[in-house]
Amino acid sequence: MLPIDPSVIQQRIDSMTGDPLYLHLEQTTGAYAAHFDSSKHPAASFISNIIIVYSHGGISGGGPYRVGLKMAQGWVYCEGLTHYEETESDRLILAGHDNTGKLVVALQLSPKPFGRER
Repeated sequence: MLPIDPSVIQQRIDSMTGDPLYLHLEQTTGAYAAHFDSSKHPAASFISNIIIVYSHGGISGGGPYRVGLKMAQGWVYCEGLTHYEETESDRLILAGHDNTGKLVVALQLSPKPFGRER
């Protein structure tokens, strides 16, 4: 993965506007965070293979970045993104890593379901 280049990601977001896409979105502070530090509040969320169509999308911030996708019935919003997968041409794979390199948040869009042969 490479550090996010906002202009590259904005072009990718724009190129997918209006297309039905499978969304994968997850966030975690670490399932076992409280075991190592009782002051940490463990939290997580996960959604995968939900079909969305957005009419407008954008990346903002100075790093870590946030991405918002405007849909007919609301928004998908993800904050804390730091890296993207440069080898993907048909999918947008974004991730946020903490200062130790652990995954904190992921936002992924694809024309095909995640977790299945492409």
